[in-house]
Amino acid sequence: MYTAKGKLQRDDQLRQYTPLVRRLAHHMIAKLPPSVELDDLIQVGMMGLTEAIARFEPAQGVQFETFASQRIRGAMIDELRGGDWMSRGSRKSQKEIEQALHRLQQKLQRTPLESEIAQELGLSLTDYQSLLAKVRGTQLVYLEDLSGHGEDDDGFLERHQGNSEAEPSAVLQDQRMRSALVAAIGLLPEREQQIMSMYYEHDMNLKEIAAVLGVTESRICQLHSQSIARLRARLREH
Repeated sequence: MYTAKGKLQRDDQLRQYTPLVRRLAHHMIAKLPPSVELDDLIQVGMMGLTEAIARFEPAQGVQFETFASQRIRGAMIDELRGGDWMSRGSRKSQKEIEQALHRLQQKLQRTPLESEIAQELGLSLTDYQSLLAKVRGTQLVYLEDLSGHGEDDDGFLERHQGNSEAEPSAVLQDQRMRSALVAAIGLLPEREQQIMSMYYEHDMNLKEIAAVLGVTESRICQLHSQSIARLRARLREH
């Protein structure tokens, strides 16, 4: 039970850290499909913040913002996982692209061209680009990878994850994974490297990237999806 003073302190903390919730929600939704509502993520994030306030123990030796960020992100990911935000068909298409890329990388010993990927899939270039648009919103790290409960039992993150309940931030901080990711990004075609840098390092959205590179937003969407598939195919080799 909260005393009146305790409730006031909690309300003050909620107000103080609401911008943190909004910042985390904006960062996460930039990498999700349009069907995910920002307000829904913020609402779930506020529930995570409330739980963090209730459970935080200063004696644990971590800063409250670090502790709260983990709880907020965890609440958002649980909500997204429960909502099955990426359709089964899109997941299947993404995996087919990754598998084709993996086969080509093994065979060619270089980064395959877009036309070669299309041919490997038995598609015209136009149909392949349409497929890339279809899987828009896929992420470098799938929620299934983070939870260890995906359709495949050999998710590439499992070998870099000591605890299946680890927070996403902890997984991505694993030095082996980070090193493998940096190396994989370095093997992307130059334009795709630019897109990944602007999207993930500078938090630019697809429309902003399209304006900088002088192409359509739909083309940036295709190249982003292709880049993700290339990276996941590379990371599966580690």
